[in-house]
Amino acid sequence: MGGCTNCAAKTGCNDRKGHMFAELEHALTLLYPTRTWGAPDDLARLGAGIEEADGWALAEELARELDASTFFRPGEPEEFCDYIYVLCVGREPCLVQVRDGEVPVPAEIAADPNASIREQYLRVCLSHVARMAGVQQTAMALDATDGGYLIREAPRSGVYDAPLLHRFQRLVSILPAYDILHLDFGEISAPPAGFAPGNYASLYGGEPHTANYLFYPQPSTTQVTCFVPA
Repeated sequence: MGGCTNCAAKTGCNDRKGHMFAELEHALTLLYPTRTWGAPDDLARLGAGIEEADGWALAEELARELDASTFFRPGEPEEFCDYIYVLCVGREPCLVQVRDGEVPVPAEIAADPNASIREQYLRVCLSHVARMAGVQQTAMALDATDGGYLIREAPRSGVYDAPLLHRFQRLVSILPAYDILHLDFGEISAPPAGFAPGNYASLYGGEPHTANYLFYPQPSTTQVTCFVPA
């Protein structure tokens, strides 16, 4: 894949990113008037984000338009977003369903004492505090262990692998119909200029990235492993 310098779409891309950065700066200034992570303005974020009903509707449309299985998942209480998982490499019943208790471990996996499954998803993050979304590539892995299975989710800070790119591009083109601005994850994976980290380092280490102000507090490539009993 070539670089940006000689890309024929570079001018249009720059215009789009200019709009994105302007909207991002406006949202952050409004939501964090003290420009400090962990101190949002509760009144400013009230009703400003993407509601759960929109998330469910978007998940249904993505299933049709992307010809893929999609799964809406509410965020955790400490997060500022909900998620839509788009299954790109794998098949149902899939690991997201197993991990979240929707379905039991499939019989063919249970019958294999050395079971090892790998899947790839697009993970759409839908902000509760602004009508903005980011999309990450995330891998799910299942490995048999004593008494059950370990299921690990490993997100990346963007979308990189070819089998996911076509669906990713189509997904991004659908978001404006829901009045949702797409944020390039590569552009929000650094601390925002002029903002203070608050107590972020004591909780998560390092400095908060822009994504941590809009979607969730943990670093964007945090891996999570859970145990599912046999």
